[in-house]
Amino acid sequence: MVKSYYQSEVFTTAHGFTGGIEGPACDAAGNLYAVNYDHEGTIGMVTPDGECSVYVELPSGSIANGIRFNQAGEMLLADYTNHNILKIDPKTREITVHAHEPSMNQPNDIAIAASGIVFASDPNWAEETGQIWRITPDGKVDLLEANMGTTNGIEVSPDEKTLYVNESVQRNIWAYDLSETGEISNKRLLIQFEDFGLDGMRCDAEGYLYSTRFGKGTIVKLSPQGEIVQEIKLHGTNCTNLTFGGVDGCTVYVTLADQGNVEKFRVESPGRCRVLCGVIEVV
Repeated sequence: MVKSYYQSEVFTTAHGFTGGIEGPACDAAGNLYAVNYDHEGTIGMVTPDGECSVYVELPSGSIANGIRFNQAGEMLLADYTNHNILKIDPKTREITVHAHEPSMNQPNDIAIAASGIVFASDPNWAEETGQIWRITPDGKVDLLEANMGTTNGIEVSPDEKTLYVNESVQRNIWAYDLSETGEISNKRLLIQFEDFGLDGMRCDAEGYLYSTRFGKGTIVKLSPQGEIVQEIKLHGTNCTNLTFGGVDGCTVYVTLADQGNVEKFRVESPGRCRVLCGVIEVV
């Protein structure tokens, strides 16, 4: 029997991950990855059946946050402690520094375009400020915008014409026009919430934006115009991020800091990330 849409269920055992669980992303085989399994500084792998293990230990005191896969199947990580974007080879599990920028506060969440351009949010939690960075496929780092609120969740629309960035403390989601070379312009407020926080975000293939509501224990589904279409109630409260997976790309996985685990629910449309990686074809 197929589970109903938008009905969340617990997927992994509570507290198998630390309270720093974040950055979920699925590979082409359907394995789910998230940061800080068992202890800080790891990347955990969860099979489609929910079996968890340590995938890699990160080097030199690195602790990751956001994870994305590029079209080559390489894993990209925001290493916030060492101001890096790391890259992991899927065959050898070798970890290399894709980009390093010492003037970053702490690269937090990342989004990726089909061209391989990476966008990183960069909050300063103490000052309640933030920045946005662009990292080209050759590792060149450029500052796109400074003097924002606490930038956190970040995502590219399916047509790659819009970049979405949220501010956790200020509870804003901003939309920018996005050029083919990764320049942003025409900043506009998509939506502002009156309570609770914001964290990770993902788009589905139809352009709907899913965002975590940290502290509320829900995922909100927004139209490209910023209208609330659906709000999904979770079992945990402090949802940090989400991604799409499953054989059809229509399973949403959510990381929960207060539970140290992952929940999942079904939706009608596959995630943009699954289409980008060539796992799901949308006609």
